[in-house]
Amino acid sequence: SLFDSPAERYLAARRSVQRFTISQLGKSCSDTENHLPRYVVHSYNFFLFPSTLGVTDVEFTLSASSIQFLSRYGFDYNKFLKDGIPYMNDVQEEILSQHLSGGSWKVSSVLDRDVLKKTIEEVTTWIAAAEEEETMILQDLSNNEMLEIQLILRQALKNVWTQPLGDKKVLVKKVSLQGRRCLENSPYDCCQKEKLLLSARGFTNLFHMLVKAKKPLVGHNMLMDLMHLHEKFYKPLPESYEEFKRNIHNLFPVIIDTKTVTKSIWKTCQFPRVSSLLETYAVLSSSNLNPKGPACPEIALAGDCSRYAEKKSPHEAGYDAFLCGSVLLKSAHLLLCRSIDDAAEADPSFSQYLAVLAEHLNKVNFIRGGVSSINFSGEDIPCHYPPLLVVHVQGCPGMNERQIYQELKPLCRFDVRRLSRNQFLLLSNKFSHVRLVLRDYKHHPHLRISIYRHWRHSPSVSCLLQVCGIVALWSLLAFVLGGAPCC
Repeated sequence: SLFDSPAERYLAARRSVQRFTISQLGKSCSDTENHLPRYVVHSYNFFLFPSTLGVTDVEFTLSASSIQFLSRYGFDYNKFLKDGIPYMNDVQEEILSQHLSGGSWKVSSVLDRDVLKKTIEEVTTWIAAAEEEETMILQDLSNNEMLEIQLILRQALKNVWTQPLGDKKVLVKKVSLQGRRCLENSPYDCCQKEKLLLSARGFTNLFHMLVKAKKPLVGHNMLMDLMHLHEKFYKPLPESYEEFKRNIHNLFPVIIDTKTVTKSIWKTCQFPRVSSLLETYAVLSSSNLNPKGPACPEIALAGDCSRYAEKKSPHEAGYDAFLCGSVLLKSAHLLLCRSIDDAAEADPSFSQYLAVLAEHLNKVNFIRGGVSSINFSGEDIPCHYPPLLVVHVQGCPGMNERQIYQELKPLCRFDVRRLSRNQFLLLSNKFSHVRLVLRDYKHHPHLRISIYRHWRHSPSVSCLLQVCGIVALWSLLAFVLGGAPCC
């Protein structure tokens, strides 16, 4: 709604981000090749799944429409569920760290508990008759089961040692107590606390590397992306919208939203208005968009990403990341060509592209709301919309926002918000709609529409005026009665 402030929208989106998980994350990075006007792009597609190691057991929601949408584009749910890379935020890592330090290991998964119970019975039966240094091999274990089985066996049986063999196998060996102590102090033990935390962090390790690199972070319509990054890999989203902005700016000092950039191109470069990232990429790749200017530097996919060069994969995260980076370079090149006359004399550097994008840095697109973009490095600037209107309903008790919206919809589009029992606010982003509705509803029998005046229509101001009126009336009455002569 146009009425939404960034803080209101953030709180609503925060509840959604906390419920849903990330199934895929795409990352593209590029550099110029030997100082040539050519960018070589390495694009990666990661399947992710929340870490289930130890007490960590995240509950999340799947929407039916999202499942259908992803299925239509060939999303691999088996890879997501079975081979998804684990991740956790700082709070979850601290809980796991304390759990590991306590030495009392518990398994959260019901399925893993059944597997572990069967494995412990098998190992206990074997070890009773085994000699020292004898071994057995456990097979067909998932990555989590391999770790959890080792921790549980070592905790339960003091005369065993475990070692992963790869290919979903674990070696179990009967050892002496002295031999066990020596092995525990070995730097090659895969079950040391730091190594377990490293494994449980999974993709979060790469996230921290990206934060440390301090490179520009580029996305398309990326508010929800930033919220997911904060919630899943950094810390739970704070209640404070301003704190969220500060945290993101500290993590990524330079953010570029290609949606914000292309919205400006619509106005300055006669850029066709398109909605999706793929459509934006197609329009910017057209030679008709800048026929007289110098050609944009070549953007080529690296050899290990040839699949994306051969076939479009819309809505696959790695491919979308490639599109997003390409849209950034093409948009920046177009703006640079329009801003200087000698752009053709030399091949532009990326620093020149950043310079021409300076006004868009750290401004993330805000869809239909009180601001056009969220400024992560300063104050949000409100939108300048047409005058606010107020509807006074007469003779139709019980009307709600949706009924008002449906009444006006055939004529024009307004966002509606209730002001009082029989009054509603109307807000549009087009002056023509305001003029139209004021004209056509001038003599409507049930809806009286006028321009909103705060001093006249605000419930708080009306209440204050009523209180002041009552106080003034009582004061006047007291004065009259107090000043009357005695009989």
